Amino acid sequence: MTTPKLTLTIAGNDASGGAGIAADLKTFAEYGTFGIAALTVIATMDPNNNWSHGVTPIDASVVRDQLVTAFAGPSIAAAKTGMLPNAEVVKVIAEEVRKHPTMPLIVDPVMVCKGETEVLNPENVEAIKELLVPLATVITPNLFEAGQLAETGLLFTLEDMQKAARIIYEKGADVVVIKGGKALKGDEAIDLVYDGENFTTLKTRKIEQATNHGAGCTFAAAITAGIAKGLPPLEAVEKAKNFVTEAIEAGFKYNQFVGPVFHSGYRLNRQSDI
Repeated sequence: MTTPKLTLTIAGNDASGGAGIAADLKTFAEYGTFGIAALTVIATMDPNNNWSHGVTPIDASVVRDQLVTAFAGPSIAAAKTGMLPNAEVVKVIAEEVRKHPTMPLIVDPVMVCKGETEVLNPENVEAIKELLVPLATVITPNLFEAGQLAETGLLFTLEDMQKAARIIYEKGADVVVIKGGKALKGDEAIDLVYDGENFTTLKTRKIEQATNHGAGCTFAAAITAGIAKGLPPLEAVEKAKNFVTEAIEAGFKYNQFVGPVFHSGYRLNRQSDI
């Protein structure tokens, strides 16, 4: 029997199941890869306090032990990062990833919980810029995160996105994907891809009243699985955008605060495997 492609997520657990390692592992499975998870934080939400977030970090030594375990099996075809609690954990991840220099790494530089406005840990921004951006095969910031990484402030236009993408690329990432999503004006959800030479603009229609909790995690996980299965980065990004768009369309209302994407939407629309 053929061994499936192994995909690793290094991310947090969302107790509501929509984002983090839950989203990543569901996406990996939809792509037909074998998902492995190294937990970095546990995120909880309080339904009695307007869904306010609690973030409990996993000790850096435990994160390292998980990564040692993950890398003890067959070669991992691609890995991704998600929510990281502090600079110490970022450092551990960078040290362990450097031991596997041929493994593609997709960096989803999560800086805030959905619905929150403050950076989880300001030290993380510097650690991600210094330690993870240079290791990134693909990095997938949203507009806020791209502005933090590029030190340009919040982005409002496609021209702003292009400027930030160039700066982030110069920091060492091979491919920069800035997610415009619903934030840019107009009727289209726009993402920008930059590989150091060319800009590629990916557009889909905006989905109003979208159930999009976990969309960013799902998008990065789909890129990871696509690259693991041999797709070139741009093709993996294009397929991931289609995958996450259909997952958003298939999403549902979890409660009055949040609505997650449904990761099986792409497959169920076709009633066939990816």
